[in-house]
Amino acid sequence: MPRARAWARTHHGHGDSNVVRAHRDTHTRFADGGRTVWTRERREELERQSLRPGAALALGAGNRAMEEEPDPLRTCFERDHDRIVHSAAFRRLAGKTQVVVYPTDHQRTRLTHALEVAQVATSIARAVGANPVLADAIALGHDCGHGPGGHASEDAFDYYIPEGYDHGPWGANVVLTSLNLCAETLDGIRNHSWSRPAPSTIEGEICSWADRIAYCAHDLEDAFHAGIVRPQDLPASISEVVGADRRTQLSRLISAVVATTVETGQVGMDAETAAALAEMRTFNYERIYTRPESLAQSHAVVEVLRALVEHYVARPELMPQDYRETDDAVRGAVTYVGGMTDRFAFTQAQELLGWDPARLPRGIGRGA
Repeated sequence: MPRARAWARTHHGHGDSNVVRAHRDTHTRFADGGRTVWTRERREELERQSLRPGAALALGAGNRAMEEEPDPLRTCFERDHDRIVHSAAFRRLAGKTQVVVYPTDHQRTRLTHALEVAQVATSIARAVGANPVLADAIALGHDCGHGPGGHASEDAFDYYIPEGYDHGPWGANVVLTSLNLCAETLDGIRNHSWSRPAPSTIEGEICSWADRIAYCAHDLEDAFHAGIVRPQDLPASISEVVGADRRTQLSRLISAVVATTVETGQVGMDAETAAALAEMRTFNYERIYTRPESLAQSHAVVEVLRALVEHYVARPELMPQDYRETDDAVRGAVTYVGGMTDRFAFTQAQELLGWDPARLPRGIGRGA
């Protein structure tokens, strides 16, 4: 085919022995000849010059549990960002519930939620002079501790974990430990939920706000599209302050955090906008997350996940070797099941346990 032959002719690029280019007609070039490498050290210096006092600054290899050599090109927080993006835990977020179990092509997953939180967090960080790279890394990794089926997985696994199964600490302390991330990144992931202790960095605080802003706006938009609620159902006390559509809501909520942070030096939001956001979150909980159908879905998720944990505790040889190399068989089983996507978990319930498909979760589950 002509298209395939044309594509094949680009295998070796274009150019000569001095430089190979992607395009035959490339004409762009740096005005200074591009003779200086913007090394990690140079960008660290730019951070010190451009970020506001109190922002987290990248330094060398970073504060990691296991010492490493610094990367010649990337800052420590850039390396964290890259490690998270390339991790299996991050990829599996594409198959995990945000609001909808078995989401359609247009509904949010935990992965798209993480990307949207990162967009909100970096927008705020850039505007207030915080470190956008650290905020981005925290945001992308913040939900890697979530199990299949949304927050119902926390209810399911709480039964087996003495300290409780909280997706923030679980993500930082269990799921992402092999990545050897910087302490600042792990702290932001561990403590992004408002019920947790405050993060130690401004960037972590920004991500706590970004998460709530993103899921309140995006979960509501998904609920509109799914026909669970209608835009006209939104109280005027919400729509008049932050808007009735996702684009307006994000703009006003982000601007509110930026304005308050710049004015006071603390990451926060003015009282009027914060009250509207709180009411928006309450609306989502009452009309979306805890509606009867959602609660029934959550109950089904808990049943399935606990049955799987019990099965793998009894049959550990069915798990990959990594999850069997522990003195705590229950914790290993929870770690394995917690890492599953919705579809894989529910398929395993059918294939291993003979679970009746009619008892499996379908449709709307609990949200953020």
